[in-house]
Amino acid sequence: MNFLEERIMQDGVVKEGNVLKVDSFLNHQMDIDLFNQMGEEFKKRFADKSINKILTIEASGIGIACIVAQYFQVPVVFAKKSKSINIEGEMYVAEVESFTHRCKNQVIVSKKFLGPDDHVLIIDDFLANGCALQGLIQIVQSAGGTVEGIGIAIEKGFQPGGRMIRNLGYQLESLAIVESMDATTGNICFRDSSQQEKGKSGTL
Repeated sequence: MNFLEERIMQDGVVKEGNVLKVDSFLNHQMDIDLFNQMGEEFKKRFADKSINKILTIEASGIGIACIVAQYFQVPVVFAKKSKSINIEGEMYVAEVESFTHRCKNQVIVSKKFLGPDDHVLIIDDFLANGCALQGLIQIVQSAGGTVEGIGIAIEKGFQPGGRMIRNLGYQLESLAIVESMDATTGNICFRDSSQQEKGKSGTL
């Protein structure tokens, strides 16, 4: 069991509706020491890639992406979910659907910050149905850039997003893949990273 899986077992809470609450350390209150471990691990997993930019989506992906960027020594661009008066000029736009919030948003990135010379690592906190990732991939493709890889903190392996993105041929690295979870018992089963099929389990 790796460091992120251990932390999920320690502090994560399973709620009805296949919701895993990790807001005490990942996406509301943020444990920067944990983020540093994640950044170091992503650097190892994408060490052979020529990455010059990291792309994420607001809001909960930003903190992780910024720490990861320190290991690659590259800037972070984050897709905004609403247009503001501070964004000028032409923009790339994609529509994404949020599993957590159960709504659709248009996400936008200024064309000033992504282009055909960019080799992009996409970073996000969760992967469920894959809609957010598809939107970010679409934005990179619209810019003429290259998606070099995708790094996810927690993937819900029982939902279709991970399989769909991998079937598209992208290198997708998730630090913790949840195969199943039970809100009644608090049980969480993780996919064995060495075999990618077996699960480990424990009780919160």
